[in-house]
This record gives sequence, C-alpha cells and structure tokens, in this order.
Amino acid sequence: MQAYTLEARIASIMNGYEAEEAFFTKHKSIFPRRSVVYRLVEEVRALMFPGYFDDDSLAGESNPTIVGERLMRIERMLAEQVRRALLYDDDTLGEEEARQKANRIAREFVHELPKLQSLLLKDAEAAFEGDPAASSREEVILCYPGMHAILVHRIAHELYLRKVPLIPRLMSEQAHSATGIDIHPGATIGEYFFIDHGTGVVIGETTEIGTHAKIYQGVTLGATSTRKGQGLRGTKRHPTLGDYVTVYSNASVLGGDVVIGSGSVIGGSAFVTESVPENARVGVKDQEIVVRKYGEPEPAWCYVI
Repeated sequence: MQAYTLEARIASIMNGYEAEEAFFTKHKSIFPRRSVVYRLVEEVRALMFPGYFDDDSLAGESNPTIVGERLMRIERMLAEQVRRALLYDDDTLGEEEARQKANRIAREFVHELPKLQSLLLKDAEAAFEGDPAASSREEVILCYPGMHAILVHRIAHELYLRKVPLIPRLMSEQAHSATGIDIHPGATIGEYFFIDHGTGVVIGETTEIGTHAKIYQGVTLGATSTRKGQGLRGTKRHPTLGDYVTVYSNASVLGGDVVIGSGSVIGGSAFVTESVPENARVGVKDQEIVVRKYGEPEPAWCYVI
C-alpha cells in the first residue's frame, strides 16, 4: 500500500499548480486584493453618506479635513488596485505604464464622485417616495438592501466604463452576496432607481434602464440563451426598460431586442420575450385561485399522476 506522507501530499498539490486548465500563466499571478476592494467600497459609501457608516462625524455632517483625507485615501487605494488589475489583464504592460494608467483612472473616478453622490441621493428619494413602509430617508440609506446594491453598482459601473479588469466584478459580487441582488457592473441604470425588497433580482450586463424605474424581488432582466458562451461577448443580450417602468415580483424580461416602453407595468410572474409598447400593462392570463375549506378533497387537477 502506498504511504501517504506529508511530503507526497505536498508534491501532489504542487503538481496541480502546473495544470494549465486550473491556473493562469505566471504573469496573471497579480490580482487586486479582495479585502482592499471591499474596504474601498466602504470608504466611498462613508464619503457619500457621512456619519451613516462611520464614526467620524454626525449623520449628514462632515468637515473639509475629513472629506479631503477620505478622498486622498480612496484615490490612493484605487490606484494601487487598478494597477494590479491592469498587470493581471495585460502581460505586455510595463510597471510604469500600468502605474500611470491606474493613477489616471483613479483621478477620473474621484472626479466623478460628486455626480455619483447626486445619483445616490435621487435613488434614496425614489425608495422613500415609492415605499409607504419607509419611515424616513435615513432608514432607506441605512437599512435597505436595494439601496446598498445600487450604491455598489454605481461605483462599479464607473470602473467598468473605464475598462478596469476584475475590480467592478469583485464589487458587484460582494454586494450580491450581501443582499441577494445581482447587478452586473455593465448594466446602464438611470436616475431615481428603486429595487423593493430585492432578494433574487438579476440584472444582466447589457441591460439598459431608464429613469424612475422600479423593480421588485425575484425579477430577472436577462438573456434568452447563453449557449453560444463567449461568442456572445460584446453583443446586446439583455432588455431595455424605458422611463417609469415597473416590473413586479418574479417576472422575467429576456432578450437583447426586447424594449419595454416607458410607463409600462410588467405583472408578477410574467415571462416577457417580446417588446412592449409605452404605457402597456402586461400580465399572466387565466390564473385561477381555488379556496377550499379544511377537510374538503382537493380537485383532481391538484394531483400529479
């Protein structure tokens, strides 16, 4: 019988590292640090909403020193992680070129933060106005998973637009794990966006959503098929929603050619693979609800033979 020594186990694992199908080539051994990327999101969130997620100041208040320090920290952290991501993605890129490009991207991102803050305040307003259960805008910002998912998406989307590898997806998947809401960083989402409840929402990469849209839990804005795999990269695979569109729970809207006209409402559990005109109402036909008293036999169609 073969002796399974520690040395043999180590050698076996080390041999596995050489498997081409399991590991990347050596130049791809530099990755952005997950923990730093997650901290970066927290820093941006604290900057957007001072006092809500940190102890530096009272809620809604700050001072120039704190803001300045946080801005410099965000830029420094982001530049380093972008540098690592660029080197991972392109083995022809030199260290100095990667550093300069990363610094430029970080500066551009920080420059966009006032616009990002304006968008997030509008998202918080949309949630408060759209949900009678919300007691205040503060509650929306502090507690709503949809608000957190949108915040992370708006951060990740800015980096996606600048073609930063890995980092936007790290951000979106962390938000997905925390909230159950899966928004690809490539999705384009307009102002005053509200996700109510949120669990199970999926929004695909090439989705386009207009202003004042509202979607509920379990909604999928997806592709009709991904069987072609990488052959579909770069194509419009996901639907377009106009302004003031509402999609109720567990509905699926699928396909890159599908356009939901402004002002339309997609009912719960609908399965939509064709375009819908403006101000339309889409529902599921012939749903039947049967109420029976305790002890009465179930109708025959309830049984599966």
